[in-house]
Amino acid sequence: MKRRGPGGLAAWAALGCLVAFAVLALVVTRDGGAPLPGDRRLASWSLTHRPDVALALARGVTYTGTGLVPYALAVVAGLLLGRTVGQRVRAVALCVCALAAAQSLRFAVMSLIARPRPPVANWATHASGWSFPSGHTTTSAVAAGLLIFAVLTRAPQSRRTLAALLGVWAVLVGLSRVYLGVHWFTDVVGGWLFALCWLSLLLFVLARFFPGTRAAMATPRPGRGPAPAEADTQRVPRGPGR
Repeated sequence: MKRRGPGGLAAWAALGCLVAFAVLALVVTRDGGAPLPGDRRLASWSLTHRPDVALALARGVTYTGTGLVPYALAVVAGLLLGRTVGQRVRAVALCVCALAAAQSLRFAVMSLIARPRPPVANWATHASGWSFPSGHTTTSAVAAGLLIFAVLTRAPQSRRTLAALLGVWAVLVGLSRVYLGVHWFTDVVGGWLFALCWLSLLLFVLARFFPGTRAAMATPRPGRGPAPAEADTQRVPRGPGR
């Protein structure tokens, strides 16, 4: 059986996330965008579990999900992906444009669906616009995904730990929106699906139309020492009796 390349896997992932997002969008737009039973239960739990310290932490996390922080992460991703100054400039521009395009498309989808937010009386932070999909969730997930890709491609040490921390941050940003009462949980799930679809589509385009880029990214950084096979060939064979 022929193995699928990264482009094929990314294409199927993008299609799967798109279908799941479309189904969820149809579900949440029934009855004028009314919350689902799970939405109500999580919103009710959040209202009754809001000590001052938890609220301050949630606000701090949620503020990192938009504005400067996601774009700073996109810039870092571009710097990691490039080798030369020119490559880094192009990679930074590509990552920043990918994030901005995701935000623009998400805004268009949000305006089209026009799902109302939870009641204003439940809000513990400022919010604007419609509810589905969550903007903070989408933005943080796309920014985290770009940097995770760069870290897994380039970082020589502790790359899994860094990738896991970025993933946890994106998840916490999404959950903070529910905890602060400005989004339903299905808005957050929609934001995650939207971001995964967008990131998978980017990976498909990269693998399909820029195959040399992926090969260059897989090349080890200079100064990391020879590969094990190369090191073995460099050893001086020991003669008899030595």
